[in-house]
Parts: sequence; C-alpha cells; structure tokens
Amino acid sequence: MARKAGYEASMKTPYLLLVVSSIALVGTLLISGFSAFVLVTGPAFLASLILALRALTKRSKRWVILDGSNVMYWRDGTPQVETLREVVQELRAAGYTPGVVFDANAGYLLSGKYQHDGALAKVLGLPEERVMVVPKGSPADPAILTAALDLGAKVVTNDRYRDWAEQHPEVNDPGYLIRGGYKAGDLWLNFE
Repeated sequence: MARKAGYEASMKTPYLLLVVSSIALVGTLLISGFSAFVLVTGPAFLASLILALRALTKRSKRWVILDGSNVMYWRDGTPQVETLREVVQELRAAGYTPGVVFDANAGYLLSGKYQHDGALAKVLGLPEERVMVVPKGSPADPAILTAALDLGAKVVTNDRYRDWAEQHPEVNDPGYLIRGGYKAGDLWLNFE
C-alpha cells in the first residue's frame, strides 16, 4: 500500500509543479521590481506545463504489461510468437496500450537465436520502447511488476508472482493480474 500511495503522490507532482510555477510567473509579472525573474519563472512554467501534459497523456492510456515469456506458452504449451500477436491484438481491441517484457532467452525459444527488444518489437508490431528483454541472468518478474506499477497498469499472465508478493502486494488485488489462455482454439482473457 505504501508503494501505491507513493506512486499516486508521484503522479500529482507535475500538476503541483505547474501550480507553483504559475503562481511564481504571475507574481513576477504583477509585482514591480521582480520582472527580471521572468527569465527564471517563464522557463520553469513551460517545463512544468510540458511535464503536466506528458503526465496527462500517460494517465489517459490504459496500460497493460504482458509477461511475454508466460503468454507465449498459452497455446499448446509451446512458445509461439503468434500467441503473443493475438493477445496484443485482443488487448488493443479492448482499448489497452500493451507493453511486453521477456526473459533473456525468449528469442531462443521463439526463433532459435537471441532477439533484442527491437527485433521482438518488430515481430509483434509494437514500438520498440514498449518491448523489453531483460539482461541474461536477471528475472523478468521484477521488471514486469515495476513497469506495471510505474504505468498504473495491469499484468497479463498466468503467473501468480507469489515470490514477489511481499515487494509487490498489488499482485493480490482482484483484477490486477489478467489471466488467459485458449479453449477449443479460441483465446480468452479474464479482465475481472
């Protein structure tokens, strides 16, 4: 809960900066003798306006993070890039903005060779900045959970993240983990 509260407070920071810089700019323009400070308050106001607009754009998207190394096994228990593509397409159709995080060996499992962020992004039809392959020897789970927390996103996976529940208690929140799979060849996702 403390991490979530910290996240919510950090999301308010750009708006707080905008209010403070607006007051400072108006003050320098209205109070005689302070007009020279507009060289400081003006750029500060513009910078805080840009931060606030970026935060608003970031918040308006409904982010979802796919546990790529989990989802790629959903169909027939074998790693398939087509499964990932179908899940990404279904999430987009549901109004989500997907990002995908993979273990370092995902490329080997999918194509027999290492694939970096850009290569997997291209295969999935996603911008490169929305795909991450964690470094060799690092688990993907903390990167998935941190990305989801930073974006206020849900996580698409059948993993329960029990090993990470103490550091990320949000994994126990109803609806935080979106489970899925295939029944009779049809994709299903549980958004509840």
